[in-house]
Amino acid sequence: MKKVVLAYSGGLDTSFCVMYLTKELGYEVHTALANTGGFSAEELKAVEERAYALGAKSHVNIDVTGDYYGKCIKYMVMGNVLRNKTYPISVSSERTFQALAIVNYANSIGADAIAHGSTGAGNDQVRFDLTFEVFAPQVEIITPTRDMKLTREYEINYLKEGGFEADFTKMEYSINKGVWGTSVGGKETLCSATNLPDTAYPSQLKKEGTESLEIEFKNGEVVGVNGEVLSGVAAINKLEEIGSAWAIGRDTHVGDTIVGIKGRVGFEAAAPMLIIKAHELLEKHTLTKWQQYWKDQLGTWYGMFMHEAMYSEPVMRDIEKFLENSQRNVSGKVFITLRPYTFTLVGIESAHDLMNAKFAEYGEMNNAWTADDVKGFTKIASMPLKIYHAVNPDEE
Repeated sequence: MKKVVLAYSGGLDTSFCVMYLTKELGYEVHTALANTGGFSAEELKAVEERAYALGAKSHVNIDVTGDYYGKCIKYMVMGNVLRNKTYPISVSSERTFQALAIVNYANSIGADAIAHGSTGAGNDQVRFDLTFEVFAPQVEIITPTRDMKLTREYEINYLKEGGFEADFTKMEYSINKGVWGTSVGGKETLCSATNLPDTAYPSQLKKEGTESLEIEFKNGEVVGVNGEVLSGVAAINKLEEIGSAWAIGRDTHVGDTIVGIKGRVGFEAAAPMLIIKAHELLEKHTLTKWQQYWKDQLGTWYGMFMHEAMYSEPVMRDIEKFLENSQRNVSGKVFITLRPYTFTLVGIESAHDLMNAKFAEYGEMNNAWTADDVKGFTKIASMPLKIYHAVNPDEE
């Protein structure tokens, strides 16, 4: 009997795939859930029990949250990555790390095939397929949901007829949760004129008034929250807990999909938005203008390649080296005021703050140059323009 490893989430599409691959295609199905921070211990147990009830030969839960942070999230923070200046590339970045975990597991057990439950309408099919093609080129890729263009009703009926009493109700909103944010899709995101209601978001407003928040960075990474030593995933989870109570980080992303169409998706990402905006402010104080300029260019490229499943392109490792090196002086504290649905960046404190008053105070007093120095500088700086407009007097 041939082995197939199925990327399994416990949802309807992948649950259908377990039974279909077993009964119709005759595979020995090994399900694998790659957790990027979106499942509790209770949820992981329930997913495992469902996999066995559907006929899986074995099931594994693979925790890739640490890898996801160390090999991706920290670089997206260093690059202040917001796709189309809005979306922290939450679910789209984690899909690559889920796919990598699945393909590594498939290779480790000598699987003949790998399967996933993506449909043919979105980006995830490309992210899974591309990763499988690159890192397991000898293995067949099976995608029943996509290939058969299945409806929810068909899948539910198939499972019932197969003896599995489905509890998949028609949910009004599609929610994908991970450590770096939660995506929310619904009827309102399928057109251009409507937006998600407050009730669509998993986190609801719990506080009123204001709250002060302090985030400490060292070399571009969070190392403390409100004076508590925290880093990596633990810091993200703490900031998500704090920020989500204020319903911070909600927005709708509009962008180009990998398959060439425009798409909209809602999301909530309190921790990513707080971290990225705080980090960006700290960089404004600690980096030179040209460091900021080139970081913006490379951060945009890094985010685009991450979104479009090109994480394994070697240039990504080169960009990561640049981003990491740029963070050598990005250390200090950022002070923030939280309020319902939004936040204000108050200021920073850093030993590397380039806004140093011993040189000059903008708009006030200069200590490092004289009035004559500025007159001479301006005269030299204006020379190319003076020459150009003398030669071309009709241009403004």
